[in-house]
Amino acid sequence: MTGFFLGAGLYLCFLMMFSLYRAIFGPKVLDRLIGVNAIGSKTVVLLLIIGLIYGRVDMFIDIALAYAFLNFIAVLAASRYFHKRKGLYEESTFE
Repeated sequence: MTGFFLGAGLYLCFLMMFSLYRAIFGPKVLDRLIGVNAIGSKTVVLLLIIGLIYGRVDMFIDIALAYAFLNFIAVLAASRYFHKRKGLYEESTFE
C-alpha cells in the first residue's frame, strides 16, 4: 500500500509542474493567482499522502489544515490587492 501512496504522491508532484508553469508564465495576473492556488491545494493533498506513508496522519492533518488556511488567506489577500490596484484585469481587452 505504501507503494501506491508513493506513486500517487509522485504523480501529484508531476501534475504540480503544469500549475507551476501557469504560475510563472501566465499571461495574466489572474492566471498566476489560479496557478499558485492550485499548487497550494495539491500540496495539502501531498501532505496527507505523506502522512499516510509515515503512518502519522494525525500530525500531518494539522499541518495540512494550517497550510490550507494560509494558502486561502494569501490568495484572497493577493487578489484583493490586485483588484484594488486595478491590475487584475488590465491585460484583457474586448475588441
